[in-house]
Amino acid sequence: MAATRLRFLEVPAHERGLRVLAISRPGYGASTRLPARAIVDVVADTDHVLHHLGVHQCVVIGWSGGGPHALACAARLSQATATAVIASGAPYPAGGLDWMTGMAAGNVTGFSAAIEGEAALRPLLERDRPAMLDSTADDLLKVMAEGVAEVDRSHVTGPLVEDLLASNHVGLQDGVDGWCDDALALVRDWGWRFSEIRTPTTLWHGQDDRLVPYSHGRWLADHVPGVTPHLLPDEGHFSIVSGRMGEILDELLRIA
Repeated sequence: MAATRLRFLEVPAHERGLRVLAISRPGYGASTRLPARAIVDVVADTDHVLHHLGVHQCVVIGWSGGGPHALACAARLSQATATAVIASGAPYPAGGLDWMTGMAAGNVTGFSAAIEGEAALRPLLERDRPAMLDSTADDLLKVMAEGVAEVDRSHVTGPLVEDLLASNHVGLQDGVDGWCDDALALVRDWGWRFSEIRTPTTLWHGQDDRLVPYSHGRWLADHVPGVTPHLLPDEGHFSIVSGRMGEILDELLRIA
């Protein structure tokens, strides 16, 4: 994901006196591609940015595809004092988890191709890129309304849609490398082990999430050492960040 403004995080963070640092993963926007990158590679990138800025301690938040990257930081980033993982996917494959059951059809198509490899995935993303770049708020609302739960629809409006569009435009302006490498990394070995996690970690997942199924959240709740799980009925993929970010930040500050 490209590092653009996300007001659902920025506003409550600033209200609590927190500075927000967002890092574009390799291949998105102006960020140079790192071929064959793994989830664990985010740790070195984040460490470099924190050293450059003189930041010695931080809390880490990862939403959706950012969740596994936040978990990598919980395992290996020395500056991390607490981590929140929101609507995150589980590793592929994960013992005891039917990974794609309950997942929206578009995600099933994309991840099925990713499992086959870049040669199968890249043409799908190249096909979809023009629509992602040209889409308006109304277009995005229509697509999301067809693929998300009812609880999410009232949250997929206004600033949230504008910020997601901006992220798409910046992230895909020079091609699909970042998008492709993200999907490939999610279904390959993540490069670290759950047993390495020592940082206090909270997990948030909505039962009505259709993009990253609730079963993934339950699996992570059972496998992340010492995690504090919030497995919530009547929350979806977007409502949980749009409506609960203040609560998520407050808990992070308590445990950091």
